[in-house]
Amino acid sequence: MATQMTAARRGVATDQMKQVAKDEDVSLDWLIPKIARGSIIIPSNNVRPQKIHNVGIGKGLKTKVNVNIGTSTLNVNLDEEIEKAKVAIKYHADTIMDLSDGGDVKKIRQTLLESAPITFGTVPIYEAYNYGVEVHKNPLNLTEDDYLNAFENNAKDGVDYTTIHCGITKEIAKRILKVQRYGGVVSKGGTITAAWMLKHDKENPYLTHYDYLIEIAKKYDVTFSLGDALRPGSILDSHDELQVQEMINISQLTKRA
Repeated sequence: MATQMTAARRGVATDQMKQVAKDEDVSLDWLIPKIARGSIIIPSNNVRPQKIHNVGIGKGLKTKVNVNIGTSTLNVNLDEEIEKAKVAIKYHADTIMDLSDGGDVKKIRQTLLESAPITFGTVPIYEAYNYGVEVHKNPLNLTEDDYLNAFENNAKDGVDYTTIHCGITKEIAKRILKVQRYGGVVSKGGTITAAWMLKHDKENPYLTHYDYLIEIAKKYDVTFSLGDALRPGSILDSHDELQVQEMINISQLTKRA
């Protein structure tokens, strides 16, 4: 099955492209080449059960507004999350991200997908974290398969885009212990991944199996959002060696995808 990018590379205008061109008041001749080379994306999972209003994101298009919702380990209330999604849609959010890591995250995700007919994103490692707590009693006891299964579960459910923390490596994780950071590591997914690598002395599963993730993403047309595990939590940490090294890794992984 073609993805938005592969269709664009063949010069085919999909229904999603036509919708975006209309919304943005641009021509398909202008839009399609930019999708083909990746400077514009249309997140659109091809197994999403209901029809949604797709949006284009990228250079030359209108700024898009994303709304983060989701449960936590301290507060699990599905009705509350559904209401958040309704409010986001009422005020014309372009995309929603479900950041749930508490409760039955799969059921929560599936329910929110049905409740929110707009572009929908997730962070699969939060499902893996939840699984680690519930099944392994410790998220650091996750297996590599647990990481990969979480990503595939999200893709199969119809999620349009996912954040994966694949730019942080085992070597960078070891450097975290030696480099003074005033704000530490402020990314939850990055913290989990770094701690996992240090405990098991193994490379980041999302990096080791990156080509497999690409295969799954292509199968379902899931857009990658490559997570910045080492973004600065303090201005004093801005552009330190950890952040810069991760940015270099992410840029290379972007080209691979």
